[in-house]
Amino acid sequence: MTLFDDILAQFPPEVQATVRMIWEALGPTEKAGFLSLLSGFPTDANLVRRLVKLTTAQIRQAFGQKHRVAIVGPANVGKSTLYNQLVQNKGDLARVGPLPGTTTANQQADAALFTVVDTPGADTVGSLGESEKDLALSAAGEADFLVLVYDAIQGIKKTEHELFNELSSLKKPFVVVLNKIDLVPRKDLQSVISSAATNLGLKPDQIVPIAAKDGKNLGKVLLAVAATEPEMVAALGQALPEYRWQLAWQTTVRAASISAAIALAPLPLIDFVPLVITQSIMVVSIARIYNYKITPQRASELVATFGLGFLGRTIFQELSKLEGLPGWLLSAAIASSTTVVMGYAAVRWFDKGQKLSADAINKLTHEVTSYLLSTLKGLGKRKPGQKGLQQRVAQSLENLPLAESRPAHNLETDEKNN
Repeated sequence: MTLFDDILAQFPPEVQATVRMIWEALGPTEKAGFLSLLSGFPTDANLVRRLVKLTTAQIRQAFGQKHRVAIVGPANVGKSTLYNQLVQNKGDLARVGPLPGTTTANQQADAALFTVVDTPGADTVGSLGESEKDLALSAAGEADFLVLVYDAIQGIKKTEHELFNELSSLKKPFVVVLNKIDLVPRKDLQSVISSAATNLGLKPDQIVPIAAKDGKNLGKVLLAVAATEPEMVAALGQALPEYRWQLAWQTTVRAASISAAIALAPLPLIDFVPLVITQSIMVVSIARIYNYKITPQRASELVATFGLGFLGRTIFQELSKLEGLPGWLLSAAIASSTTVVMGYAAVRWFDKGQKLSADAINKLTHEVTSYLLSTLKGLGKRKPGQKGLQQRVAQSLENLPLAESRPAHNLETDEKNN
């Protein structure tokens, strides 16, 4: 079974034919980009939002009119909470509350990839309930894609099943999500999903379990929407490399700030084991971002291969001859700079399968060291605390020119200049 088959399986049977037809219409490049997206797409809500934000420009160029996605389901199942996870601007957030009927009208907002519509409960009774149901069904009828939301605690009763039949009869592409799984004991989760699937006439893997409150599995919902729109797939694929670089850079900055704090200890930089361990953990983390399997031992070997430990000692000896540089400042700057270069080199290794030349490593390490020394001089000659130094290094690295663009762009220039 291919990666695409895996995502296709989560759609109800009546939707699968439509999604497969769209898939077959894609060219080889678009298909390859989407498969890469499937393997690297995050499930964490914050990372998803970062990727979506990166994609906004491509989406606006690709679309004249955005895909419209309606969130529909019974009252009080968390539709508005899911809606709030998707909207871009805080001013567009929907009002949420524990009581049914909080949402009484359709509300729409920009979700970057598409326009998302929040709807009232479509299962309420009485004259007011019928009016709200009409609003929800109207939004569903005008939408390009439906997200059908049900409650993991309430389960699927007769009214929920009737609503499912009514919505699926609209012949719109849709995905079924089961919300509030965070409230289900782990031991009962599979049986709850299986029960909901049985009651709706679906297979368990055709239901996406989510926790809208914290955004758990939000990525799967977005991928389901993207699978029905070729331009959206292409835009997400274009954004993925940039997303990976940003995430790898954050990992590198965190490791570099820790390295600086380690260097404050009264131990020599030479053969400093904790520093190597920090860099090795960083390399393992970056490998995961790029879907590259690597063991901690292999990561340590890679750190040693790049020879940054020896280079750091050499730079330390060179700069220690200069007057006015406290030893702690020099150690911290070099520990951080070698970690940054290691992270940068790891991205190239995992992204392109290419190794930085010795000259490029030397040049880059000197540049980053000089930059950190200039930005950290403001701390004075008095040794700071570890926490304060970590914060200062992290802030400095966020403004490092290297952070502004992916290594895939910069490294070609690096090689030509050496």
